[in-house]
Order: sequence, then C-alpha cells, then structure tokens
Amino acid sequence: MIRGLRLGPVLVALFALAALVGPWLAADPGALDLDHQFELPSAAHLLGTADNGVDLLSAMLLGARLAATVALVVVGLSVSVGTLLGAWAGLRGGTFDLVLGGVMDLVQSFPGIVLNIAILALVAEPSLWHLIVALAVPGWVLYARLARAEALALRDREFVQAARVLGVPPRRILLRHILPNLAGPILIQATSAFGGVVLAESTLSFLGLGPATHVSWGALLDQGSGVLLRFPHVALVAGGAIALTVLGFNLTGDWLRDRVDVRG
Repeated sequence: MIRGLRLGPVLVALFALAALVGPWLAADPGALDLDHQFELPSAAHLLGTADNGVDLLSAMLLGARLAATVALVVVGLSVSVGTLLGAWAGLRGGTFDLVLGGVMDLVQSFPGIVLNIAILALVAEPSLWHLIVALAVPGWVLYARLARAEALALRDREFVQAARVLGVPPRRILLRHILPNLAGPILIQATSAFGGVVLAESTLSFLGLGPATHVSWGALLDQGSGVLLRFPHVALVAGGAIALTVLGFNLTGDWLRDRVDVRG
C-alpha cells in the first residue's frame, strides 16, 4: 500500500514534466505523413503514428499540456469560488446559507457530464475557454459543501468565539481563522479532483466537444477506437495515459491525506 501511495507523486511529476516541456519536444502537430499512417512503435516514432502519420509521442506531449492547463484553471476557479462561498455560508448561516444550499442542490441535481455537454452544446465550435467554463460550473459545488461543513464545525471553536467576543469583523474571522484551517481538507480534495478534471476533459474531447484547435488525449482515444482491431496501439497509448494520470492524482490525494489530515 505504501509503495502504491508513493507511485502517485511519481506519476503526477511525470505528467507535470510532460506538460511543461512537451511542447518544446513535440513535432509540429500539423505535419502530415500520409505514407506512414498508423505505424507501430519504431526508432523513428517511439510510440508509433496515428491518423495522417502524426507522431503519437508528440501528440501525447501536446495533449498533456491541454489536460494540465484545463485541470489547473478549472480546479483553481472551483476551489476559489467554492471555498469562499461555502466558508462564508458556514460562518454566517442565515439567508445566504439557505440560498447557497438551494443553488448547490440545483446544480447537483444534474449529472456532471450531462451539464458539461449541455453547456458546450450552446456554442457551435467549443473553444478552450468554453471547455473550462463547462467544467467549472458544476465543479465549485464540491468545495463549497466541504468548506461549509468545515466552517460549521470551526465557528463553534474557542478561537472563533473569542474573536467574536473581541469584536473582530466576520470577514477578518473568515480570512484569519476559517480559511487557514480549511487548507488541508481543500488541498486533499483538489489534488484528487485534478484527475477527475483530466478524465472529464478527455471524455468531452472523445465525444467531439473539445477544442478543435488543440490536441487532446480524448480525441486520440476516439481516433484509436475506430481502428482498435487493426491498430490497437493508438487507443492503448491514449487510454493508458489517461488512466495513469487519474491514478496518479488519486494516489497522491491519499498520500496527502495520510500526512495532512491529522484527524485521520
């Protein structure tokens, strides 16, 4: 089990490295070689080629950059919005808490992937930012619920009660006492959520709803599924990258939980 948990940060580090340096190592994704389509791995193409002779290793490196960009922005937006709203609702209660709870129930009444598809269906040609918005709209709710639950517990603690007795404004209590104590649980949740966003981005791209101007692991998996029986290496490489990345973030989340969550 310990070895499995240590594998997580290694997989995440490899994913981050591919996203950072990949675009400088990758060949031009628009370069076509129709004479070498769907070739197996070789010295010239370490992972083989895909449709139109595109180098599969280059495509995977560029896909890592897209997945990392989407995950960073979506998780960043979701954490920021959800944590602030949830923590404030838990601290203050009242009408704001009731309204926020109703909004969260409404958002979560739709399956996440259905809501993602519905948002992207509103535009003719989804761009990178359309994809990010579609994933962030339902993404903040998870952090809002977590932050609200933690804030409800923290607002009855002695240091918060003492701050109230001393006349400290609620906003200052939120910034100095509530949010710092939320950092651990939010960090653990966000780390695991990175894998979920990578999987969601790949799913939407697999369905043809990703940005057409970017190389995506999901689009490569879709391409490979069409020739799975003849050229299985395309789908295996793309699917393997998605699976290992999601596994890496899930294991890293567990690894952080063992070290950060002192209550466990």
